[in-house]
Amino acid sequence: MIDKKTNYLNLIENLNNLLEFDHFEVSILANSSALLKQMLKDVNWVGFYILFNDELYLGPFQGKVACSTIRVGYGVCGTCVEKRIPIVVPDVHQFPGHIPCDENTKSEIVIPIFVQGKLYGVLDLDSKKPNRFTSIDLRFLEQVAVVISKHLEREAMQLRNL
Repeated sequence: MIDKKTNYLNLIENLNNLLEFDHFEVSILANSSALLKQMLKDVNWVGFYILFNDELYLGPFQGKVACSTIRVGYGVCGTCVEKRIPIVVPDVHQFPGHIPCDENTKSEIVIPIFVQGKLYGVLDLDSKKPNRFTSIDLRFLEQVAVVISKHLEREAMQLRNL
């Protein structure tokens, strides 16, 4: 069994290869969520919420049916957007204002995604395991967000050139 760091390095390499020739926002996000769900152990939900005005709208994801909108400042995702920083929650039941989309979720990590310097949305991962997400997850998921951002920026540039 490979260690967590090696798994993330493999994931980032696979993600770059997967998205290299992808030029459509929805498929970039859909394939990213699928690869993350496939390669990360003990993750029951992974997906994206996309910021529009003062609300986050559900984007591509893997897992159970989820909340379709979240207001900025509410729940873990909305708080991440409000503060513009990643949030690691070891026990979601201890997070004030947690929005329980899946009652089995015990821990969560949310990473902001910036595209062309603007807050685009968040990458959200949930686990049924308490304390699932560590500083290693935080460090590498921030790198994953940068990879996704790079591909979304490329896609946005190509759309402008049409």
